[in-house]
Amino acid sequence: MSLLSDGGVSLEEIARLVGHSGAAVTEEVYRKQIRPVIQTGAVVMDGIFARDLER
Repeated sequence: MSLLSDGGVSLEEIARLVGHSGAAVTEEVYRKQIRPVIQTGAVVMDGIFARDLER
């Protein structure tokens, strides 16, 4: 699953692929593997919101 996560596959999609009932289960099981993708997403979101604040 870490390869999917590293490749940009969303947590929700990974949950569906592995048959988990929801993303929370997937996050709990694969927390260490998906953390870099979550952090990368947070950095991107920070940049988006920073641009909005500058307007």
